[in-house]
Amino acid sequence: MSEQKYAGYLLVHFIGEGPDGEQVYFSYSEDGLHFRDMNGGQPVLRSDLGEKGIRDPFLVRSPKEGKFYLIATDLRMGNGRSWPSAVEKGSRDIIVWESDDLTNWSAPRAIACEVPGAGCVWAPEAVYDEQADDFLVFWASATQEPHEQERKHKIYSARTRDFRSFTTPELYIERDNHIIDTTIIKQDGTYYRYSKDETTKNIRAERGGRLDKDAFVDIEAAALETITGLEGPQIYKFNDRNEWCLIVDRFAEGKGYLPLLTSDLDSGEFRVVPDGEFDLGRTPKRHGGVLNITAEEAARLIETYGVE
Repeated sequence: MSEQKYAGYLLVHFIGEGPDGEQVYFSYSEDGLHFRDMNGGQPVLRSDLGEKGIRDPFLVRSPKEGKFYLIATDLRMGNGRSWPSAVEKGSRDIIVWESDDLTNWSAPRAIACEVPGAGCVWAPEAVYDEQADDFLVFWASATQEPHEQERKHKIYSARTRDFRSFTTPELYIERDNHIIDTTIIKQDGTYYRYSKDETTKNIRAERGGRLDKDAFVDIEAAALETITGLEGPQIYKFNDRNEWCLIVDRFAEGKGYLPLLTSDLDSGEFRVVPDGEFDLGRTPKRHGGVLNITAEEAARLIETYGVE
């Protein structure tokens, strides 16, 4: 679909660990920097599977089927679960919804990601691979190899065409430090990858001509490396110009998303959007995903869920 056809932005997210906080919420924006809550600030989708909680939802468009797939972490911390327990004994399922129009959704289904020895499956995302005509799905799992002294978070991946049948998971990204969140965007034949270093709590940038795990090289991005206390990076292109917005969740300070802008993905140069020039709406916005949508899709969403 041509970029010129996009007219708005849909943010899917969760809001925190409180009652109902770990479910799927929708927010809408016309300009990509000011988001308004939908559905009266209440969840749009709920999971009654697995841990009965949803974190890190991500929405992807299927360019051939005209479908949308929403995938998410099966995790509920609001029930008193500890983080060590979530890491070592958490769900290894990805929760999946699908829709033809963003308003009529299937029931959720759980897809097991059988990484040997994994204690969790966190922050799943997907990117369409035009060459392979399938989706690369990737997520973080904490595993411990025989040579390792303790569990370490690494990024694993699998491929799918229908979000029902997946290939055997493979190790996708491993570093000296833990890594738990990764997002990928394609622009002009190049893939750009942004990942959270769980040890230093900042974001690292890479680029590659293919999605293969060995195809990426580092991009020096001083602005990203100097800001700490971040997670959940998400990047999207503005509909009306050659500029991109990278939003990062300032979880350490509890301040929600911070937008950073760049007009050159190769440069690694980002500028922080000052307070007052962006607004994420009434409810807290925690680790989610942004989808560029058409005017028709926006109108249907607003008619169905309303916008505040």
